[in-house]
Amino acid sequence: MDKQQQRELSKWLKSQSKLAKKWLSLSIGLGFISGLLLVAQAALLANILQKLIMDHVDKHTLISQFIALMVVVALRALCSWGREITGYRCGEQVRLYIRQLILDRLHNLGPAYIKGKPAGVWASLVLEQVEEMQDFFARYLPQMSIAVLIPMIILFAVFPFNWAAGLIFVVTAPLVPIFMALVGMGAAEANRKNFKALQRLSGYFYDRLQGLATLRLFDRAEAEAENLHVASHILRKRTMEVLRLAFLSSAVLEFFSALSVAIVAVYFGFSFIGELNFGSYGLPITLFTGLFVLVLAPEFYQPLRDLGTFYHAKAQAIGAAESIVEFLTAEADETTSGHRELLNAQAISLEVKDLEVLSPQGKVLAGPLSFTINLNERVALIGPSGAGKTSLLNALLGFLPYRGHLKINGIELAELDIQQWRSAISWVGQNPLLVHGTIKDNITLGNTLATDEEITHVCHVAYADEFIQRLELGYQHHVNDRSGGLSVGQAQRLAVARAMLQNGAFWLLDEPTASLDANSERLVLDSLTTVTQEKTLLMVSHRLDQLSAMDRILVMDKGHIVQNGHFNELHQNGLLADMLAHTDKGDLDA
Repeated sequence: MDKQQQRELSKWLKSQSKLAKKWLSLSIGLGFISGLLLVAQAALLANILQKLIMDHVDKHTLISQFIALMVVVALRALCSWGREITGYRCGEQVRLYIRQLILDRLHNLGPAYIKGKPAGVWASLVLEQVEEMQDFFARYLPQMSIAVLIPMIILFAVFPFNWAAGLIFVVTAPLVPIFMALVGMGAAEANRKNFKALQRLSGYFYDRLQGLATLRLFDRAEAEAENLHVASHILRKRTMEVLRLAFLSSAVLEFFSALSVAIVAVYFGFSFIGELNFGSYGLPITLFTGLFVLVLAPEFYQPLRDLGTFYHAKAQAIGAAESIVEFLTAEADETTSGHRELLNAQAISLEVKDLEVLSPQGKVLAGPLSFTINLNERVALIGPSGAGKTSLLNALLGFLPYRGHLKINGIELAELDIQQWRSAISWVGQNPLLVHGTIKDNITLGNTLATDEEITHVCHVAYADEFIQRLELGYQHHVNDRSGGLSVGQAQRLAVARAMLQNGAFWLLDEPTASLDANSERLVLDSLTTVTQEKTLLMVSHRLDQLSAMDRILVMDKGHIVQNGHFNELHQNGLLADMLAHTDKGDLDA
């Protein structure tokens, strides 16, 4: 990562802090008040010791000053507590905003883009990398201002008593940030490499965890475990490099801070024994002056040391911001929503003309395509693997951008309210996703206002009630992520019931009987035939023996519609005839 990129990322991070300006200002303000109290505390402590040791004043006459000292200490503690709270709120508000930016971007790009990277990468981006920005906003940014304000307060307090001590502070103070910058030059790059390694390991581990059964069956579990070990070793090396830089930075700052305080102490030591007679404006140096300056000396460098300690938070934030900014600014077409209402949402027709389906990066995936689906028409979409069927479905669902015309009831899809359009679709895919929750939760996913009678009815029509009734908890049976605990056929019947409950006017079926046994396939097809009567239907199917029941067939190959018509018109020649011939041989690739 070059310096220019680091500056741009740092600028972007600081621009996000404007969202929490109130909390940031409060944190800085409390730090400033704490600095004023610090001077008051040093003055009270030095004055008390001067009175007791040099002036031999009765300690009972200093009770009010002892009380004042305790009050000041308590107020400083209160300011420190307040700084922690306000700093945390500042970081929290910015983190929530950045995380929402990422989620909104993911939502607009759609599932077709998300599937391009392992799920672990997105988890790392949304969780770990956003969290790593907390200390930058909560600690580093406020400390940048405090590291200037508190030393200035101390200098204004010290110079009237002793200009030599103040001059030592002024001369030695720049050493801390200079060496902090020198040591921290490679910190951002080290953190960037660390986050990249974390992303790779997260994605790799998540994918292998999902496919553990397959890996074991093909005797690849040990080999993949070794690959995970290598990836984790790389992450460990990156992490140790970051820690090495952090510890080195702290050691350097501690050394120069201690050296500077020692110079001040030596100066006053020699002044007290009469070897040095300058710096006090011609007046004798009192115990009060020496104690006052020596108490403030460590505190003068403390904000700079804290800034150095929090400097690694800046490096972490810049390393994390690189992937986030890269994702937020990546050139990819988002599937935006229009504002026009869908006319007659209870009856759907489609008109597709010169349609080109695009990837989020602008690559043509399918097209140009031209066809129509009339009101209440039942259309099958078939073609070999890679023909572009899934791309077309994603465009219809609003998950992929397109060029050309894709009109729903005469209105361009890009102009429609996408949420209203999706609410008019009842969708059943070949791998239905059941979310973590009960069976009832999954059935009502698209219609949370459904009554128990409606849920029971759709489950009966979808032949799902026959296995639900056998479950001990019935509709309250708990379903794990990815349909855990249910067979594929049972999950598919729940998906059909869910689509029925949504009661869309346009049914979109993506090989709904794939991976089903003969009995489950028959039940699912019977239920779909029943519920899609007088509905517009587009079904992707690998079962060519079902095509004769369709009103029309669209045959796709290499991203184009190569045949369009009724089964009786198409089955004797062309690609459909070839596919039927291969089906007879049992080697059709659907």
